Amino acid sequence: MIRLDGQEDIATKSLDDSEIAKKILEGEKDLYALIIRRYNQRLFRIGLSIINDESVIEEIMQIAYIKAYENLEKFRFEARFSTWLIKILVNESLLYLKRKELGYKRGINYLETDILQSPVEYNTPLKEMLNSELRTILESSIKALPEKYRTVFIVRVIENMSVAETMECLELTEASVKIRLNRAKIMLRNKLNNYVQSEEVMKFYKPRCDKMVDAVMKRILQVNIG
Repeated sequence: MIRLDGQEDIATKSLDDSEIAKKILEGEKDLYALIIRRYNQRLFRIGLSIINDESVIEEIMQIAYIKAYENLEKFRFEARFSTWLIKILVNESLLYLKRKELGYKRGINYLETDILQSPVEYNTPLKEMLNSELRTILESSIKALPEKYRTVFIVRVIENMSVAETMECLELTEASVKIRLNRAKIMLRNKLNNYVQSEEVMKFYKPRCDKMVDAVMKRILQVNIG
């Protein structure tokens, strides 16, 4: 179970994602909150590497969580759940960009037409969370990278995902992953070399995590799966 402070207890920490997914499919919907808390940080960083807008990414994270829940029975348990979830987020992010481009031509707001009609609002921008001068420089440097390099950099370096996981999530070849990562490092140069692993970089802090859990779980409890 989850304690009142939002942390997992010893019993639930011992469950891997596949075990949790199976229990959810058996009717224990509340356990989906564990999935949300486990992956908020990772989805936020990866999403932000594709779309440089925090409020949009938070909405797309909700869309990804809900779509993953609705399609949970389709998850192949021999695969890594995290990779499957990230692919949903990446696809939704790219879909948003495509629809946004069309929307500019047609006057359509993609997020107003999607499944989340009442997105959660957050008033704390990322730059306020990263309050040290150094972290602000690092964040702005990462965000300034071209999207295709920025995304690979976030996934491989900050999220420490393997080349194989990156290939699967982003649908790239091994050569493309390595080339894009190397080019990203060259563009960032020495100012990121010693600090990029900082846990404070692009952090999704607990208050935002709590709001994300609340927003998604309200919808999850209304959805039947299986």
